[in-house]
Amino acid sequence: MDTCRIPENASKCSGNTMECFMVLSTQAQKISIGMLCGLFGTMCVFENSLVLYLIFSSPGIRKKPSYLFIGSLALADILASIIFVCSFVNFHVFNKASFSKEVFLLQLGGVNTSFSASLSSLLLTALDRYISISRPSEYKLLMTRKRAWAALGVLWVTCATIAYLPLLGWNCCVLDSACSELFPFVDDNYLSGWICFTVVLLGCIIYAYAHVLWRARQHVAYMEKHQAQAGKQNSRMRMDVMLAKTLVMVLGVLTLCWSPVLALMIYSVFARLSDRLRKVFAFCSTLCLLNSMVNPIIYALRSKELFSSLRRVFSRFRRQLKASEESPEAESTHKSSVIET
Repeated sequence: MDTCRIPENASKCSGNTMECFMVLSTQAQKISIGMLCGLFGTMCVFENSLVLYLIFSSPGIRKKPSYLFIGSLALADILASIIFVCSFVNFHVFNKASFSKEVFLLQLGGVNTSFSASLSSLLLTALDRYISISRPSEYKLLMTRKRAWAALGVLWVTCATIAYLPLLGWNCCVLDSACSELFPFVDDNYLSGWICFTVVLLGCIIYAYAHVLWRARQHVAYMEKHQAQAGKQNSRMRMDVMLAKTLVMVLGVLTLCWSPVLALMIYSVFARLSDRLRKVFAFCSTLCLLNSMVNPIIYALRSKELFSSLRRVFSRFRRQLKASEESPEAESTHKSSVIET
């Protein structure tokens, strides 16, 4: 197995680099992590898969760039949940460390790509809402489906490139540098760069949403003054304001779930982490799954189009279920009448 310079406070690991990062020491901690990952991961995959189905099964919804970005967010959350749960539980709960450095960095790159794409999708959605509210007359010309797909392509390629830099050589084994105290084989300088990238994304999202909220408040005041003659334009503004508020709720949940993880990452760059803080980091990592699980719930409650599509799906399912329950009864009635005849 590859050996690298291990953290100083993990010298008791006797040189086995991977075992130094298995911080869950009791069976209760492992069971708790396993249950949290299983619950959050399962719900996340189910809910985000439902969001993708609602978007791409409805021609009216999937044509809108706003929902293409939301679909990208849902896809990123699905991938992050699957890769994160499988690798995290396998490593921390079952203590499997038989895989190579390349396999671990491949898994870590997949998790980082997905979570980075999730943040970047939120940023594109914020920019889309800002254009829609600030320049409604030019929105369809500025934000076309072709441009939306191009932006998503650049997004995913950029996130994957940054996430897989450790696998491509920017790791503490190749550079013979100090490894991070939180992730095996990860160079401290790379971790600092990834944190900066994530913080910049969050900063841009917050800045964009600040403008969206400001414009939304202006439109609310406009609608109150011109409610009588606004008509169709007024309805469009209501939809934009509703979606803006929805995405602000998503941003609030995102900040609450990611703040503990980012804070501990930043702290690990400048100071040594105790075993207790490393365990806290392991549990806080599951909050990222919680964020991915909550996002679709917010869409279903706040987006009228997605909620209407969800109601149609449930209505169709109930009709099919009712028809399947009635058909055996009708068949048995028909057979009994034939026998009597």
